[in-house]
Amino acid sequence: MRVILTKFNTSPLQIFFPLRDCFPGIHIVYINKKHVYSNPSPHILLQGFFSGVYMSDLRYLTAALRHYLRQKRVSFPGLLRTALFLILAFFAGTFLAHLTHPVPDVSSVEPLPVSADGSWGLSFQQEGRTPVGNATADDLARYHAHYVGNTKEPVIYLTFDAGYENGNTPAILDALKKHQVSATFFLVGNYLNTSPDLVKRMIAEGHTVGNHTFHHPDMSKISTKEDFTQELQSLEELCEEVTGQKMSRFYRPPQGLYSEANLRMADELGYHTFFWSLAYVDWYEDKQPSHEEAMQKLTSRIHPGAIVLLHSTSRTNAEILDELLTKWEEMGYHFGTLEELTASPSSERSITVSMSPSTRKRILVPA
Repeated sequence: MRVILTKFNTSPLQIFFPLRDCFPGIHIVYINKKHVYSNPSPHILLQGFFSGVYMSDLRYLTAALRHYLRQKRVSFPGLLRTALFLILAFFAGTFLAHLTHPVPDVSSVEPLPVSADGSWGLSFQQEGRTPVGNATADDLARYHAHYVGNTKEPVIYLTFDAGYENGNTPAILDALKKHQVSATFFLVGNYLNTSPDLVKRMIAEGHTVGNHTFHHPDMSKISTKEDFTQELQSLEELCEEVTGQKMSRFYRPPQGLYSEANLRMADELGYHTFFWSLAYVDWYEDKQPSHEEAMQKLTSRIHPGAIVLLHSTSRTNAEILDELLTKWEEMGYHFGTLEELTASPSSERSITVSMSPSTRKRILVPA
């Protein structure tokens, strides 16, 4: 966690220690622009030391040195003494920081695995166990991306992709309401434009609306941040226009097509990216799976922490959902939400918060 404090006229002792007590692991840069000393005082030494401990960044040391050396009302020998002790205190702090918290070797971080065609894929190796994905949960977590939740808890996170409406969503919503299950519906621009009443019903009944992009393109082919942002933000704006509410920052790549650059861009926009750990071929309208086939796949492959992807366009899903939810409950599962999944400590996100006109701090909070 990093906090940058500037333009304070108080002692660093009144800032550093309370913040350290409240936020373990906090990183602080303190630059006092009013107090200048011609002799190395504890004030100066603390400033250099804590800048070294919590930041270890020469940019802040040089900024402080430039500030002190510009002072003309202090004697030159005094400035030199101050600068020398500031440097020594900074490197003492930096040395202590490296002893207690070694810097990880980022060069050893491997690129995120992606399949040959750029799509998300799973390998089910044992019934009732978490499948192996293209990338591990830890790999995805670098970009606040997920394909499975807590694998030690009998919880299911139910999600639906809704590219268009063909009359099956009302029955799906009825089954969810009967079982008091909250799901996430990943929508596209066409759905919001053609089915605003259903979207409003989703929200009114406690479901979450997620971002499936405006035009449903192959996002792995989008390389510029501008184009990527446009796909997500245009849907955000339409959702707010239709429902009067802001869209949750949950993103699912159309068809599961992605690149590591995509995940990074989504993360920078404040999004959690969601793949899945259980799905089946349910999206062909003219080739729907039988009830027996669907139930067999969705019950035999269910596992703790599963993020389940179903399509709301599936007639089979609409017809079996009540029975399916009952069966999962009989197997000992309960249902969670993506909000609960992302509220875990491992899903913290960096944002900037204005505290006062003279203070800004950058902290990590759950997204």
